Amino acid sequence: MLGRGCDQQLGGPTVRVRRTRRAAVLGASLMCASVLTACAPASGANTVNLYSAPEENLQQNVDRCNAQAGGQYQIVYHKLPRDADGQREQMVRRLAAGDTGMDILYLDVTWTGEFAEANWIREWTGENKAEAERGTLQGPLETATWQGKLYAAPKNTNVQLLWYRKDLVPEPPKTWAEMISTAQRLKQEGKPHWISFTGAQYEGLYVHFNTLVQSAGGQLISDDGKRAVVDASAVRALQALRDLGTAGVTSASMNNAKEDDARQEFETGQSAFELNWPFVYPSMQEKKPDLARNVGWARLPGLLPGVPSKSTIGGANYAISSYSTKPDLAFDAAKCLRSPENQKFSAIKDGVPPTIESVYSDPEVAAEYPMRDTILEALKDPGVRSVTPAAQNVSTVLSNMLSPIAEIDPQTTADRMRTEVQNALDSKGVMP
Repeated sequence: MLGRGCDQQLGGPTVRVRRTRRAAVLGASLMCASVLTACAPASGANTVNLYSAPEENLQQNVDRCNAQAGGQYQIVYHKLPRDADGQREQMVRRLAAGDTGMDILYLDVTWTGEFAEANWIREWTGENKAEAERGTLQGPLETATWQGKLYAAPKNTNVQLLWYRKDLVPEPPKTWAEMISTAQRLKQEGKPHWISFTGAQYEGLYVHFNTLVQSAGGQLISDDGKRAVVDASAVRALQALRDLGTAGVTSASMNNAKEDDARQEFETGQSAFELNWPFVYPSMQEKKPDLARNVGWARLPGLLPGVPSKSTIGGANYAISSYSTKPDLAFDAAKCLRSPENQKFSAIKDGVPPTIESVYSDPEVAAEYPMRDTILEALKDPGVRSVTPAAQNVSTVLSNMLSPIAEIDPQTTADRMRTEVQNALDSKGVMP
């Protein structure tokens, strides 16, 4: 389910990133093939089993927390598959069986409602809740909340940006329509003009659609996560997607493109714009330095004139299993793993943007994240996918109905979408 977390390396024209670290981060991308480390949970009176997606340097955070714990607990890191579907499948199967060997769970930001409603994870209360919320950005906190209660502690976050060729476009377009018309003008002038876009039938396309809907002030699902809304803003968003699909400014492979495909396409030099997560810039620095020098970044284009976009956030949260036999130790260990110190380390070493706002102003982080102000601006006014126990079903339905974007009939698609999303929320006719 790429586009959910997409915890990638950030970079920029002045970023000081070592070649080996760039390669490691890109190698650890969620776009890599699924790898499953099969191992039984460790046991012991003070052992805390962490089940997390692979990160190149997460073990160092684990070691740091274990040292600071002074024997109170010993975290053991178990690697989940690289792909989000594989991560969810492994955890769901074990939790459904009441597995007591899982303590701390790495959850994609879209899974909170499902895991909380199934009573698989514990609520964060009291001082644990206060510490998880202290200094944390509101958008990531929303992804960790279900029915007004906090069920996870935000670990890392992310937003997509607009990447544009400054040698072709001195100022980034502010609206979706302006981006398309600028690309068409560049095409007429015989210049690079593609808009690199992730149009494949998968979660990433749903992410773009959600961004457009919320940028227009609308929503797809009611606040309680139980009713399909799909309002007039959804019709406007569907029209915007169709406009892009029929404008003649995307590559022939756009309908099959995912995040890394769009990155590679932009690196060919045939594109003027790219809508993607910030992992793309270190790759440009490494592989196409001449191109990178001419690339700028901005918030995604909005849908309405004068109204900033709301980029849909990705990321991951730490939850505590309801079946853990050591919940107190697990809460303490999770708080350590997502502390400001460890979020800073992961931001610099593994390219996963922090959820704690103060970390962005740290001089070392500032040096590595030249676009941090743009990232932070978008994070303070984000789009958040609806938190619902049926998130998997909703994603499947929407991804199917949005592809290919050139064939969207805005009003008809919206009407059908309202019915199909409601069926998804009611778990009718969709297999997760």
